[in-house]
Amino acid sequence: MRSPLPRAVLHRLETGRLVVLSVLLGALVGGLCIVLRLALDSLITLAARLTDYAPPGSTGEGGLMMAFGSVAHWGLIALPVAAATYAALLPSGVGDPLTQLVRGYHQRGQWPALPTQLRTLAGTLIGHAPGLLVGRDAPFTMTGMLGARLMQRVTRLDAVEFRTLTLAGAAAGLGAVLHAPLAAAVLIAEVLYRRFEFEFEVVMPCLLAAVAGTAVYGLAFGFTPLLTFPDVQVPAAAQLPAFLLVALGSVLLGWLALLSCSALPAAFLSGWRRVAFAGGVGLLTAVAAQQITPAVLGDGLGWLQLGTGGFVGSEGSAQAAWRWVLLALGLHVALGGGVLPSVGVGGLLGVGLGSALGVDPAVAAMVGAAAFLTVTLNVPLAATLLTVTWGGEALMPVTLAASGLAHLLSGSRGLIDSQVYARRESGVHAGTPAWLPDTVRYIPRRPAETPAVPYDTGSPAAPQGADLLPPPSSDRELYRRLVPASWRGARLGVVTLPPGVEVVGVVRDGSVRLPRPELRLTDTDELVFLARPDAYTALDGVLRLPGA
Repeated sequence: MRSPLPRAVLHRLETGRLVVLSVLLGALVGGLCIVLRLALDSLITLAARLTDYAPPGSTGEGGLMMAFGSVAHWGLIALPVAAATYAALLPSGVGDPLTQLVRGYHQRGQWPALPTQLRTLAGTLIGHAPGLLVGRDAPFTMTGMLGARLMQRVTRLDAVEFRTLTLAGAAAGLGAVLHAPLAAAVLIAEVLYRRFEFEFEVVMPCLLAAVAGTAVYGLAFGFTPLLTFPDVQVPAAAQLPAFLLVALGSVLLGWLALLSCSALPAAFLSGWRRVAFAGGVGLLTAVAAQQITPAVLGDGLGWLQLGTGGFVGSEGSAQAAWRWVLLALGLHVALGGGVLPSVGVGGLLGVGLGSALGVDPAVAAMVGAAAFLTVTLNVPLAATLLTVTWGGEALMPVTLAASGLAHLLSGSRGLIDSQVYARRESGVHAGTPAWLPDTVRYIPRRPAETPAVPYDTGSPAAPQGADLLPPPSSDRELYRRLVPASWRGARLGVVTLPPGVEVVGVVRDGSVRLPRPELRLTDTDELVFLARPDAYTALDGVLRLPGA
């Protein structure tokens, strides 16, 4: 039986349910991230025993400010082995956790199977622990997605709730590792599209989950910012051209890194070739660590922290160059496809360019990081929020200008191939009228001579016993609403409708039926109208009359 409560009350109850579920999911993911952090610290300690070197990490995650000890040459063989294992665990075409998240959302919640997600989590841990350019955020993002799957097992969720909560879980994990819940929530909503578009209904659950997850995670490991900065002042107007040059340099290198992805065809890097190529990237990392400096290991955030304090100087350009090479090569096999590798490369690039131009290295680092992150992930607003969260509000004007310039110049190319260009190209929105739930699907418009198209009854999303429904024309849309009180018990043939409005279906007991004239309407039925917007407005005005 349908609830007797008015639709407005039901809508508020459904919204309140999503709020509660988002907070609970965030707390759950925060607890899972605590376990993940402990496991990751143990793996890094084990890898340090093999290589006699621990790559520097971020201060907020307990990383070292400097690298101590020398690199054991024989232990560096762990790097190509770890890279090959990473590529073997992540099947070709699946991508890193952020790519899987975006692709699954646009495919109406068709996420990879649980074994594939667990393999991805194991691969990101194995890749990050010895110091490859696999961001620390990758396993945390996958943990958030697994948290949503765990909640689905203990709570009854429909398709829309599960799809939204999966994004919220990823935001909770990302907010915990970045120590920036607001920026993480905006990033998840912004990374879905290549153009500057948002799913506003996604931002609220992501923000609630990210705040709850960061709160739980911070109880165990504190609330220190991921990066610590000296007192940053608002840049003077005379220095703005120099910072714009830093942004332009970061945009150019970011665009070249993305362009390198098309150097090798995707069909070539499949099967054993993909694993061998990943091992080659790991070997190059080991050679660079031995011949150049140990600083090339890791995602670069430890050395970025030193750069913001003025301890790196012009050497930041050399360190950024090596990381850029590793990032450009690793993108072919999803090595370095997360958030923190882009932040590390862009930030060190900004430090080097800022030192050459004689400007504040802390501000230059965040300008470079914001521009590079915008180019690689298409997230200008999230990039600005990240820099403001770490460095303070004084960075907002210059980093906002840098990220906006980067987004304007870089175009729609990005390292996440599952991003779409516009909402209409997403499987979530394409061809589905706004008034209908996900369980009712319509075939897009066909030519006029094509007969009515039946439901795809073989699809699990289609109701049982679905009947024929006409496709909407270019000037008419589909609407769905409950049977008005004055129509209940009447035969459908005696119902009077305004010109331009017709009933094309009756939803009863989970199935769609043809609108036969002798069909009597009940209080649990729902009508599907095909009408022009102006004609439906007239019908809606009649239905809202007292007693209707």
